[in-house]
Amino acid sequence: MPDNSVPSIRLAIVDDHRMLLGALSEWLRGAAPDIELVAAVPSWSELLAHPEFPVDVVLLDLDLRDNIPISLKLSMLKSAGVQTMLMSTYSEPAVVREALGAGALGYLVKSEPVETIVEAIRAARSGDPYLSAELEIALSEDGAAPKLSAQERRVMALYGAGQPVKAVAFQLGISEETAKSYLKRIREKYRAAGYDVGTKVALRKRAILDGILLQSD
Repeated sequence: MPDNSVPSIRLAIVDDHRMLLGALSEWLRGAAPDIELVAAVPSWSELLAHPEFPVDVVLLDLDLRDNIPISLKLSMLKSAGVQTMLMSTYSEPAVVREALGAGALGYLVKSEPVETIVEAIRAARSGDPYLSAELEIALSEDGAAPKLSAQERRVMALYGAGQPVKAVAFQLGISEETAKSYLKRIREKYRAAGYDVGTKVALRKRAILDGILLQSD
């Protein structure tokens, strides 16, 4: 039995496969009394226009055919104070990494059992990241991150957090040129491992995915 003193989780589902949308809605209503499904809609625009929006958590189909970048959707939901758990029929590690790097709290494959989906929704409500065990294994086996020295990790964390090179150098007690050489070496190591971190945004995403930078905002 749920603790009645704990507010229910207000959930919205967005998926353009209406049969899956209906089935998932029914499953969740029966499986989780602490989750209140307040919206089940087939499009992004209908979510934003829904009278119950914003909600606590959105289960968002990654594959909506609307040509709106997922990064923009995640940014808008984050601004509204909504936690997002992405769903897809695909489980390729590169797609999962990109989704997590864009700000999703987790990633679900649509074939997951309803118990796993419920667990993910509860984690999202608490602000905790969530991946199923299968996806965790797939990510760990795919493209290991390059080995960075302790100083390289510090430089990557500070720079990825938004600090300019000059500030990074000052905080670490090194020259600006040395800080730049560290960044160049970091980018070369990632390029050799098959990852492009040429831009500051890409480097920040990589730092979050590899646990070098904690995503606190």
